[in-house]
Amino acid sequence: MPDAKAIIDAASRLTKELKPLRFADPVSHVYLPTEYAWETHRQYLEKYGSGKKRVIMLGMNPGPWGMAQTGVPFGEIPAVRDWMGISGPVQKPDPEHPKREVVGFDCERSEVSGRRLWGLFSEKFPEAKAFFKDHFVVNYCPLVWMGETGKNITPDKLPKAEMEPVEIACRKHLAAVIGAMEPEWLIGVGAYAEKKLIETVKEYFPDKTFKTGKILHPSPASPIANRGWEPQAEKQLLEMEVWQ
Repeated sequence: MPDAKAIIDAASRLTKELKPLRFADPVSHVYLPTEYAWETHRQYLEKYGSGKKRVIMLGMNPGPWGMAQTGVPFGEIPAVRDWMGISGPVQKPDPEHPKREVVGFDCERSEVSGRRLWGLFSEKFPEAKAFFKDHFVVNYCPLVWMGETGKNITPDKLPKAEMEPVEIACRKHLAAVIGAMEPEWLIGVGAYAEKKLIETVKEYFPDKTFKTGKILHPSPASPIANRGWEPQAEKQLLEMEVWQ
């Protein structure tokens, strides 16, 4: 059974490359969950990231009540703890925003995107290892940017010059994951993630062909997603023939 060493090493490298980066106003705080929640992030990679996968699904960056608390992409706590069987101590980001406290698995807020995403997958695959046998979910970038009020700042709102080193490191990490897992399908969770998959393949795998596509992002900020995300996403996966 191949182990997950290649992707654990890639995640560790990405964390080291992103940690020293600095961002100007309006960013007041930056969280890097793959550093302070490394223990549970590593568990996720170790438990579910080994071997080849048929499908890689890519998210954008951590949500405040999901991966920012658990270290797992779209990391809604009940899904991570009860379905994936992952838990453990989570350290504090430094500095911590007073309105965006990290309490790890004691967080009582729900990460709606993660509840929807893992809710669909756990309904289709009651056993997590059955899902992860062929699928893997990874985030493009593990950084969370916040303003003075605690409001989330998305990567597209940051200056190009500040984002350039982030992009280089994230594409390199994504290429390492793709190279290790040799998937047939690359699926963006949302249009932004699909765009990042296409850019990374173009740069790192110019002679390889992957099937690419996207599903609707499960964010509660999306009116379409709020009209029943699960059936819409399932329909997209069936129409692309990612799922039978």
